[in-house]
Amino acid sequence: MSEKVTNKVKEVAREDFGQAKELAKDAIRSAAYLYPFKGIVFFFANRTLWKPLAAKLVPTVSLGLGVTVFMFAVTYVPQAALLTIFNGPLAIFTTVLLVLSEASTIFSVLSKNFLIDDALVDTFDGTLLCRKLNTLVQNERQVKSGSDPVGKLGKLVSKPFAKFTPAAIVRYFMYLPLNFIPIVGTVLFVILQGRKFGPTAHARYFQLKQMKKQEKDQFIEKRKAAYASFGVPAVLLELVPIAGIFFAFTNTVGAALWAADMETDQRSGGSSTAPNLRNQAERARKEL
Repeated sequence: MSEKVTNKVKEVAREDFGQAKELAKDAIRSAAYLYPFKGIVFFFANRTLWKPLAAKLVPTVSLGLGVTVFMFAVTYVPQAALLTIFNGPLAIFTTVLLVLSEASTIFSVLSKNFLIDDALVDTFDGTLLCRKLNTLVQNERQVKSGSDPVGKLGKLVSKPFAKFTPAAIVRYFMYLPLNFIPIVGTVLFVILQGRKFGPTAHARYFQLKQMKKQEKDQFIEKRKAAYASFGVPAVLLELVPIAGIFFAFTNTVGAALWAADMETDQRSGGSSTAPNLRNQAERARKEL
């Protein structure tokens, strides 16, 4: 009996390891991890995309600085003392990552709900107009005539970015205990956060495509490895104190560039997921 149980455990472990290995391969092949960095390059190269950030820069940086300073002043010492029990000397570093993650989450909730939600929408749509995807943007907003992509953006039909849900907050605090595991736990925490971040970054794209919930879920499922690949570096960039606001905008640009590449592949007749990912990967490497 015990031998059967042992064999079953080994079989399940092999299956899980095999699935994880395939997901890792898909993530690497997709090259989606390049898009957050590609977004930085594209943002700097297109001054018109600076306008939404510039309009919100002072209040948002002030908020980010205030939240980060408050979190380190109030929560660093007690959390470092607790993590020292589990991580030893490494607690100095793991606590920094933990507090940054907490501050980033609080800042994201406040800023994206009350300060920069419209600015991120304009950045996403403006990037698509830079890539000549006017028809796609026109599905959900007015597009004026002119040569300035951001200046052409008209009235929104509806609000695209979902508010930070209670479920997301609960999930975040469920993952926090992973930080008690030295190094590996913190890495897993970032990966799990990144898995959710990827699809969220394309919330506007799903709306512009006018996808129903089932269509969106199927779309994400086919690309779950690629979305995790995009989400992990994007999360790490937004963890940078104060500069995280800048990376929130460049990540939005990167997500829009990825969406533009998806549109290009679809319009050129691509149908299967794997070839599309290869095409996007090649394009991402060339344009970075």
